[in-house]
This record gives sequence, structure tokens and C-alpha cells, in this order.
Amino acid sequence: MLIVKKKLISYCLVISFLFLSLFSFAQTSIIRGTVEDMSANAVSYASVSIINTQITTQSDQLGIYRFKKLKTGSYTISVSNIGYKTLTKTIEVKNNETVVLDFQLMPTINILGVVTVSGIRTISGMGRIDEIHDGIVYSGKKTEVLILDSLDANIAQNNPRQVLGRIPGSNYSETQGSGFPSSGIGFRGLNPTQSIETNTRQNGYNITADIYGYSESYYLTPLEAVERVEVTRGESSLQFGPQFGGVINYITKDGNKNKSFEYSTEQTGGSYGFANSFNSFSGQVGKFNYYSFVQYQATQGWRPNSDYSQITGFGKLSYQANSKLKIDLEYTLMRNRIHMAGGFDDAQYNYKDDTSYRSRNWLESPWNVIAAKLEYKISKNTSLNITSSYLFSARNLVWKNEDGGPGIPDSISTITLQYVNREVEREKMNSLTNEVRLLSNYKLAGMNNTLATGIRIFTGKFLRQEDGVGTTGSDFDLSITGPFGTQETFTTTNIAPFVENIFRVTDKLSVTPGARYEYLHSTIDGYTDETDDGTTVYSNNSKDRSVPLFGIGVQYKTTTSTNIYGNISQAYAPVTYDQLTPIGSVSKIDPNMKDAKGFNSDIGWRGTFGKYLNFDVDAFYLAYDNRIGLEELTDSNGNEYTYRTNIANSVNKGVEAYIEFSPTKLINDNSANNISFFNSFAYDDAEYTTGPYKGNSVEYAPKIINRFGITYARKIFSTTFLISNTSNSFGDASNVVLSSDPVAGLIPSYTVMDWSATCKFKNNYNIKFGLNNLANEKYFTLRTDEYPGPGIIPAIGRSFYLSFGATF
Repeated sequence: MLIVKKKLISYCLVISFLFLSLFSFAQTSIIRGTVEDMSANAVSYASVSIINTQITTQSDQLGIYRFKKLKTGSYTISVSNIGYKTLTKTIEVKNNETVVLDFQLMPTINILGVVTVSGIRTISGMGRIDEIHDGIVYSGKKTEVLILDSLDANIAQNNPRQVLGRIPGSNYSETQGSGFPSSGIGFRGLNPTQSIETNTRQNGYNITADIYGYSESYYLTPLEAVERVEVTRGESSLQFGPQFGGVINYITKDGNKNKSFEYSTEQTGGSYGFANSFNSFSGQVGKFNYYSFVQYQATQGWRPNSDYSQITGFGKLSYQANSKLKIDLEYTLMRNRIHMAGGFDDAQYNYKDDTSYRSRNWLESPWNVIAAKLEYKISKNTSLNITSSYLFSARNLVWKNEDGGPGIPDSISTITLQYVNREVEREKMNSLTNEVRLLSNYKLAGMNNTLATGIRIFTGKFLRQEDGVGTTGSDFDLSITGPFGTQETFTTTNIAPFVENIFRVTDKLSVTPGARYEYLHSTIDGYTDETDDGTTVYSNNSKDRSVPLFGIGVQYKTTTSTNIYGNISQAYAPVTYDQLTPIGSVSKIDPNMKDAKGFNSDIGWRGTFGKYLNFDVDAFYLAYDNRIGLEELTDSNGNEYTYRTNIANSVNKGVEAYIEFSPTKLINDNSANNISFFNSFAYDDAEYTTGPYKGNSVEYAPKIINRFGITYARKIFSTTFLISNTSNSFGDASNVVLSSDPVAGLIPSYTVMDWSATCKFKNNYNIKFGLNNLANEKYFTLRTDEYPGPGIIPAIGRSFYLSFGATF
């Protein structure tokens, strides 16, 4: 009997325990609600968090948020979003209860007028980077940020005027209409061709082949995948490298943190058979966030023989292990085939700019980049960032040898009944870049100060094969009939430690000195028959360089939303092997070129007033010694030719101004209609200060670049009209207006008008449409001594696009 009672008591205890466990497990509650603005419109992607916990979420596209599995108790919920005041509410939650807690956010209307999100300050599509962002010091530097979702622009075709045109002084080599879709960008009178003087990055790592040997950009991130574009001008040399032209960084989107799977698509069609299909897949699964896309793009081209096709893929997987550690893995792929229509001499261009005299010129540039990133918060005040990227890519070219320039026809021989043999060029690029950054906040003399230090270690290998005798055909065929005339292997090793420190003298004034040390080891091994007498020359050489760089920045807060900034930083540009041995160039090359050096400096005032005025006005001075460029000479037979060499020392100085004003926001911040104007203006006096061309203008440096835009927005609709004016410039240092060599000559001024519009429906669907070059302006931006020419490369005429997008 006693045994039975003990068993019965045991069973009762077990049953009671299970019952209580189930009861306590079931006693979980839910808090849900909506986030709206003062007009009862949904506020998407607002940050919603429970105070004093690590529990956080976002409102979805309908403004709905939800917290599940909460215990009984009192909770304080905080909601924040760009352009709104942070709002908190406290609520009691009972057992197994669903509580509805709605939020109505008020717009920010105090003197700040700006909102800080991840170190970005903006009240519109254009803003600036804060003092510290992603482990990098920006205090005292001139920066710009473009938020792509807030712009009306032709992003399907990466139209540079519409997307990057708000950046004062930005100049472009517009080649996308002539069979070479990757347009280059340059700032402050620097060469825009293939962005060779600008450090081009994606998510913080380099995407060019070799930062010191071959800095041309072939892959650019599809703008449909880009959340924002960050630009830092020339004073970026201490944190990113010694380039004169600064840094442009394309930041891709993250996966939707509120869905395990989200699919977005953009389908675009346009003039001249343009078709673009962009599809992305993203989401959040536990601690993993992922974002990926596949893009296919093709066009028949506005000129004959300017068709191309391209497929681009990207995948990013982020693992948030805990509040301290985050790891990212990324892979980028591009495959393309480009038909190059060739360049013009001046007579050909003036006669008819939408034709082509070349049908057998082809290029491909298969691109691959793998990157790994680690972010670790060592302590409350110290963080560590490590980025490693490996690039393995190529560039292959088959074309009619361009000796004689575009004036020599590529025609079928009446004797052989065939074309002449084409020339084949092959290049392979492999590089590994490791960047380590340590950021630490500390107190000194009662003020908060910030130390940023790190190191970059780069190794690159570049194999160049050229002068291969190709086929007499017209299709894309890289086969050759014998050995390459030139085969050279170049290697580069770079070790570069750096340090910068923000010393906050007062709450308003900060001073940021810094230093960087560049060590370069370069080698060349191979042979070439590119000599005047046709003999073969063998090379096996190496060169070491050690270059210290110094700089200092100052920033003074005039108000809580405005500041004065100033900076001076040394810059350096080593002679690269693409300059010493350019592929397919019609120019002669000086084999004894020297490295360039100089400095960048700025002083300016920037900020915002309310939500109606955004501005940044500055003066700059760029000293560039031993500048490499082209000059026009005459040979012993009286024939004109271009010569690439150290021209002389030069100075670029001027002013830049960006002003955006919204009269409707000034009158009524809550108006359903919004009209805003922006003006991006740059005056650049770029001249040679020494040598035979003293007083001449630096090539590709227009004195004035001015862009004026007006935007109207109402609820689901917005539209932008843009006028871009660029004054004339020259193709070489001699500043000749007309030459028998089309590489040298005037690049006339031009004015282009663009119109674009966007309609959004239910936050899930959109229609985008517009007209590029509305008035069908005839103009060009590039005279080139190599592909996709040589000669004048015309910009595309009037064209339209229409895009449909959806998110599920």
C-alpha cells in the first residue's frame, strides 16, 4: 500500500510538473502594431526595439511590426526612422495576450534637420558621411553619399549623369553607347577614362584589376543592387591609398530582415534593342542574412557594330554570430561580350556620328571577385575590421590592328578577297588584398578622441600577351596563327600601414592628423618585339619604392547640423605597367617615365537647415607633379603623332558647390506635394605650371561643369528634369583644336537634358520611365589612343527606357 501511495505521489508530481511547464511555456505574449506618419501613411523599415534588451525588428513594407514569445511584464518600445523623431511607449503585457501598440511618427523639425543612420547624414538623396563610418575616419574630409532609392534616374543603364551628376565636378567618359558599357568617372579635372585615377570599390574592397599596375574599371556594380554610393575626394589618400582622385564605393543592399525569402525583379526595355533583366533574392534566416542577384543585359547598340551582352551575378551571406561578431562572404561574377564600333577622326565624326567603320573589333572581360569581411567589437570602445578580397579576372581583345588610326579603312583586299589579319591580345589578372582596420575611442583631457590605424597588404600578378596574329574573320575569335609578339608578366607587392587620430579640442573643434607609408615592390619578366627596329627585347627587372605620406584635417561645428571642414593630404601615383605598355595604343611611349606626386587640399562649409536646404560649398587646390599625359609631336617625315610621357607639373584649383532647396518643405513640412531644386556646380582652373606647355589647360579638365535639376513628388509619383552643361576641354597637353591625329584636339562643350519618372504602387510595384538626351545633342567626351577607338568616341543620342518592377 505504501509503495502504491509513493508511486501515486510520484505520478502526480510528474503530471503537475509537466502541466506547469506546459502552462508556463504557453504563457507567451505578442506585441504587434503599425508604424505610420502624421498623414496615416505606412512607414516602412522603421527600427523597432525593446529598450534594455537586444530584441529588435523592423516594420515591413506595410508599416507592420511584431514581437513574439514575450514573457509577462512591462515593456518600453522605441521606434525610429530617417526623417522622424524617435518615439517610445511603455505597455504592460499579460499572460498569453496579444497587445496592439501603434505608433504615429512626427517628422524631424528641430534645428538638426538631419538623421544619422550608420554614419550617413542626409535629408534627401544627397548627403555626407559622418565623422566615423564603418571603422573609417572621415572627419575633415569632403564626402558625398547618394541614396539610390530616393533618386529618379536611369539606373538600369547606369547612366552617370543622372545617378552621379549631383556630385560637383564629376566628369565622365561616356562610352556606353559605342559598345563599351562601363563609363569612367573622374573628379576635379582628373582623367575619367575607365576611372583610372579613382579608387573604385564595392562594399569597401577593390574591384579593379591591380591598384598599382592596372587600375582601369571593367566591372561596375549594377545600380539596381546598390543601396548607396559613397564618394570621398582626393584627401582619402591616407585611409585608402595614395590615389589623387579619391574613392568611389558602391554599397550593395542587404537582405530583408523581416522575411525569410524575398524576390524582387526589374524588367527594362529601351531604344536600340536595349533589354535588362534584374532579379534579386534575399532574406533573413535566424542569424543569417543573404542578398543575391542575377542581371542579364543586352543591346543592339545605337551605332552599327556596338552590340553587347552581359550577365552579372552576386551573392552575399552575412552571419551575425552575436552582438560583437559579424562575418560576411561575397562573390561577384561578370561575363560579357562587347562589339566595339571603333572611333572617328574629326571629319568622320562631323559627317555622321551614328555610323561605324569597324565591324571586327571585340572585347570580353570575365570578372571574378571573392571577398570575406569580419567585424568584431573588441570592447565598448574598440572595434576590428578585416577585409580580404581575391580577384581573378581577364581581358581579351581581337581587333583590326589600328596602325594609321581610324582614317585607315578596314576593308576586304581586292587581291586576297579577305580582310587583313586581326590582332589578338590576352591578359590575366590575379590579386589578393588584405586590409585590417582598428578603431578605438579613448578619453584625453576630458574629451572623447578616436584612433584609427591599420595596414593593407596587396599582391598582384598580371600576365600580358599581345601582338598575336589573329584570323581574317569578323566574329569573336581569339585563335592565333603563331606565338604572341609580346609576353610579359608583371607583379606588384604593396605593404601600407597607416594611422589617423581625431583629437577633439572642444565639443565643436576637432583636428585629425595622419600618416601612411607605402612600400612597393614591382617586377617585370618577359619579352617584347614592340621596338622601332622590330628586334625582340627581353626584360627581367625589379623596382622598390618607399613613400611616406602625411596629412591633417580640421572640422568645426558651426551649428548642430553644419560644419566647416578643411584638409590637406599628400598623394602619389607610381608609373604603372598599363602606362608603360598600353594595350593596342597608337601613341608612342616614353620608357623613362617618372612617378607622380603632389597633394590635395580643401576648405568648405556644409550642412542642412531643417528639411528644406542641403548644401556643401568648398574651394580646392590639387598640386600634381610629373603628371603623365599625351602631347602631340611631329616626326621627321612631318607626320603628327601623340607621345605619352611626364608632361610637367600642374595645378588644379577651383570651387565646388552643391545646393538643394525645397520651397514646399520650407512653407509646409507636411505638404503632400514636394518641389525641390538642386544645382551641382564646379569651376576648375587646371593648368600646367612648368615645361613647354606652361599655361596650357590640362587635358580632360573642363573649366565649368554645371548641372541643374528640378524634382516634383506627390505620394506614389516623382519626376526629375536635369540639365547638364560641360564646357570644352582638350585631348592632349598641346591644346591643339584640330589635328590629323584624332587623339589630339578639342572636346567641344555640350548641354544635355534628361527626364525620368517613377511611380510606386502599394510599396510592392513600380514603373520607371524616361528620356535620355532629350534634345538629341550631338557630343562626345573622349578622344582615345586605344580601345574602344582609337579616335573620337561619340556619346549616345536620344533614347528612352521603360521599366517594370515588383517585390514579393
